[in-house]
Amino acid sequence: MTMGAPDSVALVQGASRGVGLAFVHALLAKPNVNRVFATCRRPDEASALVALGATDARLRILRLDVTDEESIAAAAAEARDSADRIDLLINSAGILHEGEMGPERNLAQVRPENLVKAFRVNALGPLLVAQSFEPLLKRSPEACFASLSARVGSIGDNRLGGWYAYRSSKAALNQMTRTLAVQWRRLTRPILCVVLHPGTVATDLSAPFTGSYDPAKLFEPDRAAGQLLDVLAGLTIADTGGFFAWDGQPIPW
Repeated sequence: MTMGAPDSVALVQGASRGVGLAFVHALLAKPNVNRVFATCRRPDEASALVALGATDARLRILRLDVTDEESIAAAAAEARDSADRIDLLINSAGILHEGEMGPERNLAQVRPENLVKAFRVNALGPLLVAQSFEPLLKRSPEACFASLSARVGSIGDNRLGGWYAYRSSKAALNQMTRTLAVQWRRLTRPILCVVLHPGTVATDLSAPFTGSYDPAKLFEPDRAAGQLLDVLAGLTIADTGGFFAWDGQPIPW
């Protein structure tokens, strides 16, 4: 996989906290990475990201809201002003719960507005990012486009039910990625396109549901990001359109 060049360029979408922020730290720790774009909805509130940018000139923070097409297009235009390509793009933003929205335990808890919100963030968002950033990815000799999915998005692995909005939106992300991979594999310079399951990570997204988890199975964000970058480093274009877990093992659709 790419990122081996001495002047590699990466973009992390959804980088203000959690695994996204950990990806930014991990990429900046690589001496061959020349530029990292980090996007978030409200850069003025992303204190950890801003502090990191103050100490490393390779980091540029962009405003990007995956539910706002204009902000995605504007972020892509800003990136084009200072980089001729993107070698690695990681979609990290996702939604499971927010306010009164939470994972449904039964059919009676399903709310159409929550399904729409989950699909806009978890599935449609990464696809719109692909649309706007495709020209920069096409300029890379060996680009990679990766999105964070979840094992619960696997239809074949669904044994517990529930979590309708989250499961179905991640399943939609998986299908969109697979479809995109077919298109991008036909390019003169194919773009590797995959979805990744980070495992259960100690973040705000998972916090309400991990109280009884075995600590050995709960990853800190830095570890999760490092493991996924290692997985990406081991993939080739033959793996495009795949769904991989944090340990590199394929996950059934």
